[in-house]
Amino acid sequence: MSLESVRAFFAEHAPDIAILETDGSSATVTLAAEAFGVEPARIAKTLSFRLGERVVLLVTRGDARLDNKKTKAAFGTKPRMLDPGEVVAITGHPVGGVCPFGLPTPLPVYCDVSLKAFDEVVPAAGSTQTAVRISPERMAALTGAEWVDVCQEPAAREAAE
Repeated sequence: MSLESVRAFFAEHAPDIAILETDGSSATVTLAAEAFGVEPARIAKTLSFRLGERVVLLVTRGDARLDNKKTKAAFGTKPRMLDPGEVVAITGHPVGGVCPFGLPTPLPVYCDVSLKAFDEVVPAAGSTQTAVRISPERMAALTGAEWVDVCQEPAAREAAE
């Protein structure tokens, strides 16, 4: 059902974008990067959060980590990750296949500016074995996403580790 809703979304809004399928799992950034032949940073991971009473999706580059101060400044509160049951119930997609496409009910979508480092990223497509190749700008345009700066800078993150 989830993959089908994503297929329907692209058939209506971007028929030129093909859904890629793999035999193995692409449920994690590492598995997705291997399955689709890209560096982990190019995997566009979609996180599902509750901000008070609101549920939002945040798409970041695969190797990004949230910066707590930036996140609280951008959203006005500390986000709380949804549990796996909530993710499926709200997005219609299983954990590992969550994407901002083909949602049963529209949700606010945010894209982290870290995605702009790439001409093409690879977000999931509604299942743990599918993805699409898309420019970050087109993904944001198709989903009505707002750009935010909520992730740690890679250099700052490496220095902290």
